[in-house]
Amino acid sequence: MDQLNRAIQLRESGSHEEARSLLLRLIDEYPLNPAIWYQCAWIHDVMGLESEAVPYYKKALELGLTGEEKQGAVLGLGSTYRTLGMYDEAQAVFEEAIQEFPERREFQVFYAMVLYNQQAYSKAMGILLKQLAETSTDQGIQDYKKAILFYADQLDRVWKIE
Repeated sequence: MDQLNRAIQLRESGSHEEARSLLLRLIDEYPLNPAIWYQCAWIHDVMGLESEAVPYYKKALELGLTGEEKQGAVLGLGSTYRTLGMYDEAQAVFEEAIQEFPERREFQVFYAMVLYNQQAYSKAMGILLKQLAETSTDQGIQDYKKAILFYADQLDRVWKIE
């Protein structure tokens, strides 16, 4: 759809208000197109209108968004909930996403941010350490990968000197 591509180009070029206006018109014309709802959510997020983005993300997912766009909408919804202080909602979104898309590490990272906000610091740090150890190409990280993974879920443990 040419108009949807135009709206995406407008967003990417920084013409946010123009992109938003076009997307809102497209929703009126094509109310069952999940991609339009997703792009509308995205532009609201970009513009700092997070609370307005939520219903657009939810509707895009309800309408059956698929593939990369679905993953983007799920991440956007969870992240938006987190920035709005809706930590339980964000946690639920990310836990479901981790189950549905276990190969997508970004969900783990955003989940760790939610855990941090919920003051589950050890669990959040453990998740981030595992992601770091498993994805970094840095030689120093790789040299200590085994130790990092070992300590990732034992951050509060203290070994006693006998």
